[in-house]
Amino acid sequence: MVAGLCVAGLLLPEAVAYAGLAHLPVGHALTAVVIGLAVYALFGGSRFAIVAPTSSTAALAAAAAVSMGGAYSVATAAAYTQVVMAMVLLSGVLLVLLAVARQGQLSSYVSRPVLKGFAFALALSIVVKQLPDALGLEVPAAVRADPFSLLYFALTQLHTWHLPSVMLALAAGALIGWLRRWPRLPASLMVMLLAIAITRLPGWSALLVHQVGAVAAPVFAVGLPQLAQSEWLRAGELAFGLVMLVFAESWGSMRTQALAHGDTLNADRELMVLGACNVGAGLMQGMVVGAGFSATSANAAAGAVSRKAGAFALAAVLLALWLALPTLQLLPRPVLAVAVISALWHALSVRPLMQVWRMNRDRWLLLAAVAAVLLFGVLDGMLAAIALSVLGALHRFSQPVVHELGELGSSRNYVDVQVQAEAQAKPGLLILRPEEPLFFGSAERVMGEVMRAVRGRSGLHTVILSLEESADLDSTAVDCLMELRHSLQSANKVLLLARVKTTVRELLQHVDPAGVGSDAKVFWSVADAVEAALAPGTGGAPPTV
Repeated sequence: MVAGLCVAGLLLPEAVAYAGLAHLPVGHALTAVVIGLAVYALFGGSRFAIVAPTSSTAALAAAAAVSMGGAYSVATAAAYTQVVMAMVLLSGVLLVLLAVARQGQLSSYVSRPVLKGFAFALALSIVVKQLPDALGLEVPAAVRADPFSLLYFALTQLHTWHLPSVMLALAAGALIGWLRRWPRLPASLMVMLLAIAITRLPGWSALLVHQVGAVAAPVFAVGLPQLAQSEWLRAGELAFGLVMLVFAESWGSMRTQALAHGDTLNADRELMVLGACNVGAGLMQGMVVGAGFSATSANAAAGAVSRKAGAFALAAVLLALWLALPTLQLLPRPVLAVAVISALWHALSVRPLMQVWRMNRDRWLLLAAVAAVLLFGVLDGMLAAIALSVLGALHRFSQPVVHELGELGSSRNYVDVQVQAEAQAKPGLLILRPEEPLFFGSAERVMGEVMRAVRGRSGLHTVILSLEESADLDSTAVDCLMELRHSLQSANKVLLLARVKTTVRELLQHVDPAGVGSDAKVFWSVADAVEAALAPGTGGAPPTV
């Protein structure tokens, strides 16, 4: 119960803040909070996940909707809202379809360094965009879109800062920071309530501090967005980025808590439930939802032990909507800006980035993800992050390393001859092992490395290729193996395959039963292949197998 109340205290100010990020009325965010909490409490698998609007999905949905151009701009609120709702609904449908297809590994397509870089740059961009409200600045529309221009404008317009707004923002930030010493207290909500109370004091209006203004209550009305077919197709294309972000961010949050508490999760089930949450939110005119890191971590830190915490949070949110929603219009905008910054403060930590940097791995992916968001915006930055993850994997697998193996004494164990000085190569044999799986991006290079090694070794009659790293082969890899066999056969040499897994063995036997798939040329171990190659009667000549 305590955890649920703490989560509700976090979700309410976040809903107001994230609605602003998405350029939507607050009612859409509150609807999403209710739907996300209700559906996940009923069907979710994580004890700690809190499904609600997140800063990243709000910002990405806004950028995607604006990118459609035409009538879909923030200035035309009705049309803009329709396309955002369409993307929410389509995101949910895509998530459900991926779950049905058992594609729970979807999150692995966005590597963690890229996701960390994206989250850091997105948080930095959002925080910078809160400066006008926190400082009481009037900023030209052309400047607001670019975080670099906005930051430069704010720092060079010190004389236009509104002093009461600045003082209120500083006081709110200091109080939230102090209250966070007690994790079970809803710090942001308490400060927002205090700020609303201050607006009742005499003389407040004379300070000219901007307030949130009228907040429409969520309507919870079922309906489909009214879009043309071509616009639905375009919204579906843009929803792809949202799908990747929702599941990658949500699965990361869920998985972190599951590992910390010894729980097990089914990725396909979580994909299905996240899809259902977004389908429900889209039908009820709500924002995109996911299991954000801040709310999920806060739920665990507050002592949640089951999904009942989410149910109590839902009850608290509904009670607040019933009793306290009208007073939200009095909230000062500088305090709301500080609440946004507070919700994103964890994402501004450079510690996750430094952990990757100190590993001396994936540095360029990390830096490229940060630069993509800051330079190209949220939507293009997210698509670039996905592309960077895939390109990083392809780059790694397309740079194959082929090691020569030798027997370690008389142990029948074959190891890298460059690593183990005791390992001895067999006369007349060349035993090679690719260190990466064979697929379209690596197969041709591996075969090229094999042929270079063959040409550099005299007296060979057999080449043994260990495929222990390849759980399966695509058509390109199969073609390359067949071409390698023909090339070696033309040079009066034989190709044998070792450590061939069942899936690969059956494929080769089906495609080339008399060649690379022959039972006489495919072996379970390197030692078996060596025995066949050196069988009595070969006399150092190419074997008859």
